[in-house]
Amino acid sequence: MTSQENELQENLHFTTGLPQTDPNNRFFWIKKRDGRIVQFDIDKITNAIFRAAKAVGGEDRELAAELSVVVVRYLNSATTDEIPGVEQVQDAVEKVLIERGHARTAKAYILYRARRTRMREARSELMDVVEDILVETNRENANVGNSPSAKMLQIASAASRQYYLSRLIPEDMAQAHRQGDMHIHDLDFYGKTLTCIQIPLGRLLQDGFDTGHGYIRPPKRISSATALAAIVLQSSQNDMHGGQSFAFFDRDLAPYTDGASDFEVFQAMEALVYNLNSMHSRAGAQVPFSSINLGCDTSPAGRRVTRSLLEAYEKGLGRGETPIFPNIIFRLKKGVNFDPQGPNYDLFKLAMRVSSQRMNPTFSFMDATFNQMYNDEVAYMGCRTRVIADRHGEAVSTGRGNLSFTTLNLPRLAIRANGHVDVFFHELEKIMDLAARQLFHRFQIQSKLKVRDMPFLMGQGLYLNSQDLRPDEYIADVIKHGTLSIGFIGLAETLVSLTGSHHGQDAYSRQLGLEIVRSMRRQANQFCENYDLNYTLLATPAEGLSGRFVSLDRRLFGVIPGVTDKEYYTNSFHLPVAFPASAYDKCLIEGPYHEFTNAGHISYVELDAPPLHNLEAYESILHRMAECNMGYAGINFPIDECLGCAFRGIIDDECPVCGSNHIRRIRRITGYLSTVDRFNDAKQAELKDRRRHIHYND
Repeated sequence: MTSQENELQENLHFTTGLPQTDPNNRFFWIKKRDGRIVQFDIDKITNAIFRAAKAVGGEDRELAAELSVVVVRYLNSATTDEIPGVEQVQDAVEKVLIERGHARTAKAYILYRARRTRMREARSELMDVVEDILVETNRENANVGNSPSAKMLQIASAASRQYYLSRLIPEDMAQAHRQGDMHIHDLDFYGKTLTCIQIPLGRLLQDGFDTGHGYIRPPKRISSATALAAIVLQSSQNDMHGGQSFAFFDRDLAPYTDGASDFEVFQAMEALVYNLNSMHSRAGAQVPFSSINLGCDTSPAGRRVTRSLLEAYEKGLGRGETPIFPNIIFRLKKGVNFDPQGPNYDLFKLAMRVSSQRMNPTFSFMDATFNQMYNDEVAYMGCRTRVIADRHGEAVSTGRGNLSFTTLNLPRLAIRANGHVDVFFHELEKIMDLAARQLFHRFQIQSKLKVRDMPFLMGQGLYLNSQDLRPDEYIADVIKHGTLSIGFIGLAETLVSLTGSHHGQDAYSRQLGLEIVRSMRRQANQFCENYDLNYTLLATPAEGLSGRFVSLDRRLFGVIPGVTDKEYYTNSFHLPVAFPASAYDKCLIEGPYHEFTNAGHISYVELDAPPLHNLEAYESILHRMAECNMGYAGINFPIDECLGCAFRGIIDDECPVCGSNHIRRIRRITGYLSTVDRFNDAKQAELKDRRRHIHYND
């Protein structure tokens, strides 16, 4: 026994009057937080004090031991409990350190204690999350299944999120995420990989590739080419946490149609659609989030590819069901397909026919002022992501993607500003800066990953300039071509909080909304200069986030009409979904925001039924979108399918043909299609509020 322990035991015996071996002596025992009674150990107090002292430059362990004796003496004289609790002991340590003149050590001890508390809370929260996941996977990602593999993946994700918030991310950034000032997307993958990529399909098919189990030689037939395209998507998805896309699918597949009949090309595309709705990635948790850009290749072979894929998608799956994937993005360009004189105008009409039944394709506009300068190089992903300008190379989409993105809670800034617009802009600048620093922190961690950490993505040269890297080389010099994006949601609620009206209700709010997003873009451009990286501004796809911010804000500020009185904040810069507006006005109001949100954007027009029999109106809506300088857009309507007899139409509770109530309801959510049963509560509420946008020719 040490001299300090001898002194302690003598002191305890003297002051308590209890024999040292008496089990009722409370300082032989301590009560843990979970109620357990364990043996008291003074060394644990000494160690804690010494750790705190070392954190501020102290090296005297003997002094720490002496102070721990003082702590126990204080407890003995000041407490009345038979057995002290852990919190009582820690309170006593803080008091003794401060009263004995060790303020810096006390501060370090307090910070350490707070950190340990957060870690305990995180473990407790993690167990609660695991318990829920074991019942059913959460619905924050609408296309994650409920399989055993999906549950295991989500449990791992929950643990990973807690690790990064508690151990890796700087405290001011972690706290901003926890409190809901901003949201770090895909937090579970924070230091593991990147978000998404436009895959260089043409080169992979031409050169062949290795999935890790052997070399795949270049295909000779179109059926082999589409089979390998599906494998490429799946393999790349396993290395990343975001979407996978082909920027020039028609051009890349065209060489493999030689010698094939139209039926063989159609069968190859049909097989691709089947594969992308059945093959799994991410340990079997979901099918790959896939997007395909096409429509501008005017060669006979490229046109066959486009026509066959559209026809295969129109036919649907085995019983005619609407495919969820791929998200097809038809690129519109004057002189090519967007006017009757264009050589691919017939393909545009086919794309509208398919889209009017299946909600896909969506449409991108190559003639938008911010796209046309890039000579048809712009490609989108289903979620709305756009990657093009590059400080470190040519402006191309292929081989590049978003590295990570973080979304700001705009309505909270407005609520706190209490109607003072200048205060709002000041706070917006501060939170933008915090988000930029957090994205840079994440970039630094991503930069320390090696090629072997993403063996297909980097090892097979999918990412721009990664072809010559060896397995043990860092990827820092490669990922500088990617983008770091700051996103936002709830512009409508922000404006209501600041002015009493949103941008669909009066001219002042409309101008203020544009100035808010314009200022964010200016600051993002400045971050490009400050960090020498590709910072961009994103109109966030707020699938899992739509209800989180408003739930936190309602707890803080109560129910505020027009702001926190729904279960969700409005998607990015969109007009509120319940606001009555014509398709014409919606395009006019939302169009200008596309130019500012260079990381990605999407606008929708809502219809109450599939517009198959009114393609003239469908085309006029798309031309209106183009006139309003939109970059990417879609037309939404309900798709209901009977699982009993395969009837497709507007179905209430029961199928009008067979009477079945097993109905598959498909809607668009943040760019991708999904079934309604996988929507989270916030998106369910938003779906119920959606109103039709009357076409101005109705």
